[in-house]
Amino acid sequence: MGGMRAFGIPLPQPWRSTVAFGEPHVTPDGTTIITVSRVRGRPDADAAGTVTTAIGVYTIRDGAVAWTPAVDVDRIASIGIATGFVAALLGTAAVVRRPPWPALTGTITVVRNR
Repeated sequence: MGGMRAFGIPLPQPWRSTVAFGEPHVTPDGTTIITVSRVRGRPDADAAGTVTTAIGVYTIRDGAVAWTPAVDVDRIASIGIATGFVAALLGTAAVVRRPPWPALTGTITVVRNR
C-alpha cells in the first residue's frame, strides 16, 4: 500500500502547481505573443480535477521582451465588496453599542417646600 495513511484511511495527495506556456502566436506586424498560465491539480486527477489561472503574457517585438501580468478584476471587486461589508458591520456595531446622539439620562430631584 503506497501513499500516506492516517488511521487506516489514505490521505489525499497534495495539490501540485506548475507553470504552462502557450504556443507562440505571431501577429501580422511581427510581434510574438506567448501566454503563461498556472495549472493546479492533484497528480491522480484527470482534466476535470485541474484549475488553470492566467498569469500573464510575454510579448516579443523587435528583439525586446515585455511581460504583461494578467489582472483578475473579479478578485479585486470581491476584495472591495468584502471591505465594504466589514466597514458596514463595524459601523453598525459602533452605533448599536454607543449611539451618536447625546445620552438623555440624568437624575430628577424633587424639592418640596414644607
